[in-house]
Amino acid sequence: MSAEGEFTLSATPMAGLDDETALRLLRDGHLEVEGRLVEASNMTLYCSVRLGGLSAACVYKPVRGERPLWDFPDGTLASREVAAFEVSAATGWRIVPPTVYRDGPFGPGMCQLWIDADPDVDLMVLIRSRQPSLRRMAVFDAVVNNADRKGGHLLPLPDGHVHGVDHGVCFATENKLRTVLWQWRGKPLSREAVNVLARLERDLEQGSLGHRLRELLTPAEVEATGARVRKLLDTGLHPLPSQDWPAIPWPPI
Repeated sequence: MSAEGEFTLSATPMAGLDDETALRLLRDGHLEVEGRLVEASNMTLYCSVRLGGLSAACVYKPVRGERPLWDFPDGTLASREVAAFEVSAATGWRIVPPTVYRDGPFGPGMCQLWIDADPDVDLMVLIRSRQPSLRRMAVFDAVVNNADRKGGHLLPLPDGHVHGVDHGVCFATENKLRTVLWQWRGKPLSREAVNVLARLERDLEQGSLGHRLRELLTPAEVEATGARVRKLLDTGLHPLPSQDWPAIPWPPI
């Protein structure tokens, strides 16, 4: 790396790396910082991670590099990113790339598999589309109460799948949903979404998801997550924008 923000992407995600292997690599591998993504509001480091014969690129966000926010407790953004992955994994939609909480060169923080987005996709066109992957993401964001779903937080792949990243400002107890994905506001949820939400409700109340989230969030935040799931199931509708909170993040991209 010759200067801050200037670095060579020498470690790339391995083709066919399944989530279980990726999580083990992220959790147990040797983490080496290769550069910093200077456009991020919090310290966001581009790293390589290696374990045995496996290697991949990843993003490492140490807690000590988090900028204090007035509406989220200090030092909690990394754990919220991991909690978002846990919810994503429970849905089966694979929205959030594999993410773990671990120690690193600058202390504990979140570590997430690097995803190479398709550079040919126009994000402004994408966020206005009605792709099924975005509709799933809209439901996911309602569950985790995402306060910052910008277009730049979408990582489209050549096969049409879309990942979502940057979930540090999720899981507030009060409604903070801000997103560019309002295409389905007030529309009935898909049958698939209803089935997934019903499974989430059970997993939060009786399964391992509730246990994992209680390790990462406050009890009130876990309860609020369950309440949002129940509200979605009760109404059967995508949520409407709040009248008390800006509905679209700024900047939207």
